[in-house]
Amino acid sequence: MAKKATRSQKRSLSSPTVSASIEHSTRTSSDGIVLRVKLNEGMKRSSQLNKSGKKPKAKQKKINKKLDAKKPKKPPTAFFYFLEDFRKEFQEQNPDVKSMRDIGKACGEKWKTMTYEEKVQYYDIATEKRAEFDRAMIEYNKKMESGEYEETDEESEFDNV
Repeated sequence: MAKKATRSQKRSLSSPTVSASIEHSTRTSSDGIVLRVKLNEGMKRSSQLNKSGKKPKAKQKKINKKLDAKKPKKPPTAFFYFLEDFRKEFQEQNPDVKSMRDIGKACGEKWKTMTYEEKVQYYDIATEKRAEFDRAMIEYNKKMESGEYEETDEESEFDNV
């Protein structure tokens, strides 16, 4: 048999802390004592975490875009041109280091410490390549508008990727 709630228990049920709780579940033990479990928002949030400790993510919809093989690709930035040169030098000086992570860290540190004058040569290369890309995009867009690059489903290589 469950005991009747006393006045203090009735007051506690109507208190703001209880109204902020999300759920109440009642359990009766073998002795007939009523146990009430209050779940607050923190407890509910922790129960939603999956076993790896991360919150469940909403599933993202896949956007099914057709890749155009004839569209020009964006050129790399100045840092990537620097990375090419730095990687060669770094591997010559440190042949025992094979990890891309270590090479990338060293490259990033070097790039941060370089002055603008040292970086200018890489910025010049990047701006030249960007200008070529812009010209190629203008030409590509003109051909697309004129209908010269109209693709059928059979022509595209990337549809089945």
